Amino acid sequence: MTAVFAVRGKTARQLAGTGTLVRFALRRDRVMIPVWVAVNALMVLSMPNALKGLYGTPAERADLMRQMATNSSLRAMVGPVFDDSLGALTAWRVGVYAGALAAVMSLLVVVRHTRAEEESGRQELVASGMVGRRASLTAALLTAATANAVLALLVTAGLAGQGTSGALAFGLGIAGVGMVFATMAAIVAQLTESARLARGLTAAVLGAAFVLRAAGDSATDDGSSPLTWLSPIGWLENLRAYADERWWVLLLFTTAVLVQGAVAYELAGRRDVGMSFLPTRPGPATGRLGTAGALAWRLQRGSVLGWSIGFFLAGVVYGGMTEGAADLVGDNAKAREIFERMGGQSGLTDAFLASMVGMLGLIAALYVVGSVLRLHGEETSGRAEPVLANAVGRLRWAAGHLVIAFGGAALIMLLAGLGLAAGYGKEAGPILGACLVQLPAVWVVGGLAVLLHGVSPRLAMAAWGVAGAVLLIGWVGPALDAPQAVLDLSPFGHLPKLPGGGMEWGPVAILTLLAAALVGTGLAGLRRRDLTS
Repeated sequence: MTAVFAVRGKTARQLAGTGTLVRFALRRDRVMIPVWVAVNALMVLSMPNALKGLYGTPAERADLMRQMATNSSLRAMVGPVFDDSLGALTAWRVGVYAGALAAVMSLLVVVRHTRAEEESGRQELVASGMVGRRASLTAALLTAATANAVLALLVTAGLAGQGTSGALAFGLGIAGVGMVFATMAAIVAQLTESARLARGLTAAVLGAAFVLRAAGDSATDDGSSPLTWLSPIGWLENLRAYADERWWVLLLFTTAVLVQGAVAYELAGRRDVGMSFLPTRPGPATGRLGTAGALAWRLQRGSVLGWSIGFFLAGVVYGGMTEGAADLVGDNAKAREIFERMGGQSGLTDAFLASMVGMLGLIAALYVVGSVLRLHGEETSGRAEPVLANAVGRLRWAAGHLVIAFGGAALIMLLAGLGLAAGYGKEAGPILGACLVQLPAVWVVGGLAVLLHGVSPRLAMAAWGVAGAVLLIGWVGPALDAPQAVLDLSPFGHLPKLPGGGMEWGPVAILTLLAAALVGTGLAGLRRRDLTS
């Protein structure tokens, strides 16, 4: 009995202060978490009505199932269809992406409140008070669990009209994917010394999970491939919401979360604050970076390489799906209408290509925001101050990062175009032109991030909200037949629909000038204000 009380007392000491840290974390993330949850929930809840318009009759839904069973390219993109109800079609259409978004949200939350806090030095200050050794890790996981629980509740309540059992299974599955990657991020945060590396490695695991699921689904039409079962995203698919739910699949999520959480707690108890099991290699004794631009490239080259490879491979996949998309749509007038709203009033093949190019442009906006906000991270971490204390002006320092942000966006869109052309097997010129036309809109989103950071660093993270809103409008808006006034809120709504449509230089020039004006205003604000410590 004495030993039991001793263990309980030790556990209580290690978790002391957890409640306070959870409240603090939720307060810090009072903007980021609601934005991520809202975007994900709206994406899911908008699908039933959109799919009802597309496949309104049982015959159309049965035809969709037959088409998906024979179309391996589209199964690789969104997975197989298990039932022809609207609920099952919703789980099929957005399950992969809803799970991936929940995973990204969770890994960002956990890394931010663990490794990023240690890297900034704040964790050492917090640990000097009445805070237990594992309180910070517990608070980070509880914060991620709260966000995923709210997401699951919204999805379950919103889809309950399609069937309570299926809605609950789908909501729990999405939250399960989120928590698997939350606990995985907790492990990686113990292994690495850098928050950036922790985010990158966990995101790489997520990418591998997506690829395994895609490879498995392209090989089979029922989700039974071993490759699919190796991926947590594949578990969500095989939960089969609205299609005779396999409730036992939730045990996979539970087991993975408990095992990974236990490993993270064990690792956290075996290292000192600020240290890691995989320490960063020391740099050369003599510095080799002669300019601010070279330093920016050194800091961001890994990110640029990862995005470049990802966009090229995505282009190859989407290009290879082009002919299959035409077969899938067939005579479905509603599906054709949605593709034409997204891709322009051209032939179905060109409309599909234009819609895929537009989607890649929307995702490129996420890259440019993350790259621009590297300025914010360098400033708030205190690393910018020693650089600026030497013969480096603020504008030169910022320009180094902005060249990588805006030039990197051009590079990844160019590689996406090459991938699309390679996958489609047709002339590359029109596709490359269509990809490059997306850049002014991408740059406008990046310009807004520069403006927010330059004028007020406290508003910088709101740039993620802008990018999320643009992504939501561009993806869900056409499917919901949103008013043109809503679509025009996004800079992408003003671009010409290429390939297939006519080139319009006016909107492209205006968006480019707007991006330049936003960047100039942001740099002027950065030059005048004090640095954030």
